[in-house]
Order: sequence, then C-alpha cells, then structure tokens
Amino acid sequence: LWFPGDTPPAHLDGSLPADYGFDPLSLGSDPDMLAWMRQAELMHCRWAMMGVAGILVPALLTKLGAMNVPVWFEAGKVANDNSSVPFSALLMVEFLAMGFVETKRWYDIKSPGSQGDGSIFGITDDFKGKSVGYPGGTFFDPFGFSKGSEESYKTLQVKEIANGRLAMVAMVGFWAQYAATGKGPVDNLFDHIADPGHVTF
Repeated sequence: LWFPGDTPPAHLDGSLPADYGFDPLSLGSDPDMLAWMRQAELMHCRWAMMGVAGILVPALLTKLGAMNVPVWFEAGKVANDNSSVPFSALLMVEFLAMGFVETKRWYDIKSPGSQGDGSIFGITDDFKGKSVGYPGGTFFDPFGFSKGSEESYKTLQVKEIANGRLAMVAMVGFWAQYAATGKGPVDNLFDHIADPGHVTF
C-alpha cells in the first residue's frame, strides 16, 4: 500500500498492475472511469518515458560534441521555423492521426480485443494484444514480452507503470528547473558537478 496500514478503497482490489491503493478522492469508484483513467495513466507513462529519453539523450550527446541539436524547450520552435510544411498542416495531420488512434483505443477499452479486426489493410491486426492497453504482434511487441508466463507479463506491467510514474515526475522536474534556471537537465547536471557548492547550494 502507498500508506502502510491504510485500508485501500473497495474499487482498488490489487488486480491492476502497480495498484497500491492510492485514490484519496475516489476518482476511480466508477468502473468505466477507472478503466479510462488506467489507460490514460498508461499512455501518459509511455509518452513521459519517451519524452525523458528524448530530452536527456540528445542533450548529453550535444554536450559531448557528438550532436548539435537545440535544447528541449527550444526544439519545437527551431523545427517549426526551419520546416517547409506549414504548422497548420502539421497540426491537421496530427489531429487526424491521433484522433484515429485514440478512437481505436477508446473502442478497445469499451470492447476489449475488438480492434484487432484486420481493417485498414491489416494494420490493425496488431492492436489485439493480451490485454487492453498492451497491443501485441510483431509491430507493438517485437521482442515477444507478452508471450512469456503470466507472472513475467504482470511483472513487466508493474515495471512499466513504475518507470512511467518516475518519468512523469522527471518531466515535472525538467519543467521546474527550466523555469528556475533557464537551462536543461544535462546542463544543470554539468554545472552542479563543476561547482556544487556555489551552483546548487
């Protein structure tokens, strides 16, 4: 449990991966809302993990001289300013693509497994996975993680959520430190290592 000795809410029975009984506002007491919020957390975790890697790796490689890319808080503006594609066109394509994916995900939550139906030239075959939010096939599970034992599968689900929650906290930290210092996390780290007494404390 997130708070030892606490009694978890009745709707959090430990059946969900990384369920530690944390829902102080009872937001998940409605089963439909709980299913949606569970999937929302999973997707936010995945985006945050990609975001953290996408911020740290290029910044570190730029700092070491292996790349030359802008810091994360300027990258979007630089990409937009140097693109021959209008921002409105990019936005429209993104709305259509993400709208399609989010609609398919919503239908999968409402009717698990229904989206692996072979439509769209067979592209959606891999949408059907072992459970909702975990599509399978060679595209979404190229290493076959979902094909292991049930215990291994559940352990990987817990690890994904735990790392995703940490990544979401890291993203908040990246935003906060940019607001405080005007620099990215790698620059802040190198500044700290160079002179922790003055820079940090």
